[in-house]
Amino acid sequence: MTELAIYAAGIAETLEHRVTDTPLKVWLAELAEALIERANQHGNCRLWEAALEDLPHIAGGTLTVDSVVEANAAGNVSDEERRGIEKSLRSLIPWRKGPFRWFGLEVDAEWRSDLKWNRVAAVMSPLRGRQVADVGCGNGYYMWRMWGAGASFIAGFDPGVLQLMQFRAMQRYCPGAPIVMLPWGDTVFANGPAAFDTVFSMGVLYHRRDPGEHLQHLRNILRRGGELVLETLVVEGQTSIKLDSKQRYAGMRNVWLIPSIGEVESMVRSAGFERVRCADVSVTSIGEQRQTAWMPYHSLLSALDREYHGRTVEGYPAPTRAIFVAEAN
Repeated sequence: MTELAIYAAGIAETLEHRVTDTPLKVWLAELAEALIERANQHGNCRLWEAALEDLPHIAGGTLTVDSVVEANAAGNVSDEERRGIEKSLRSLIPWRKGPFRWFGLEVDAEWRSDLKWNRVAAVMSPLRGRQVADVGCGNGYYMWRMWGAGASFIAGFDPGVLQLMQFRAMQRYCPGAPIVMLPWGDTVFANGPAAFDTVFSMGVLYHRRDPGEHLQHLRNILRRGGELVLETLVVEGQTSIKLDSKQRYAGMRNVWLIPSIGEVESMVRSAGFERVRCADVSVTSIGEQRQTAWMPYHSLLSALDREYHGRTVEGYPAPTRAIFVAEAN
């Protein structure tokens, strides 16, 4: 069996034992059935699968979930095994979210995602016992943190096939965790089901041509009274930044809107939420997002004005991110 076939079979087992809501189970099972076809649409899929298949088997592994998500071994891991792990993980560069560590080998990702998680964890409701969706989950760093915070089941959605493979690289050493990741965006939420207790959207809103539609899709999969945790770029003041397909923000393509805080709150209410609040605002530092050996391409520093880091190379205000919390009505 291929790596993806093994994973698809594992999803079915996870759903059988972890998901009690029948509409949610059926819906996720249907997406899992199409996983292999979806992933194979990417030209590098087989190369990434091969990298995962080359990961050595380590008996008796455990997972530690703290600022670093870390796979540990009950016994000794040989130098040869570590070299094999490093070779496989380097085949999956660039690593955007982290930090991760495999048996002493640290993957220093572009983002110190633990810093964002600390801000989010301080303002959200407790996750213990909740069914959670992470929309735009990247390589799954935050899903591991959600599990560590007590969530009973986590489903991640991200169209990036490389990110799915990175998630699998950690899951290979912790197969029993109640976490699944599927390579789809939020358009699969158009008809629900409204079965999740908490839905996260972090770093997605400004990449959507229609941010209101994205918020409506998030509302579609939340039960009434469920919590939305939304993290996005914002611009302080009253005037938002609107861009077209030829423009960039901080070097990024596919950014359509940097909204004001008030505009985000209004959009969230219009999508069917109440008790909307902006819980945190922070400027992204070059210590939180930076170039590393595991993400050797342009990062935040190259996107900021050389003379003044308070603005981007395009002349816009430097990246400021806000966290919003709301309740589905």
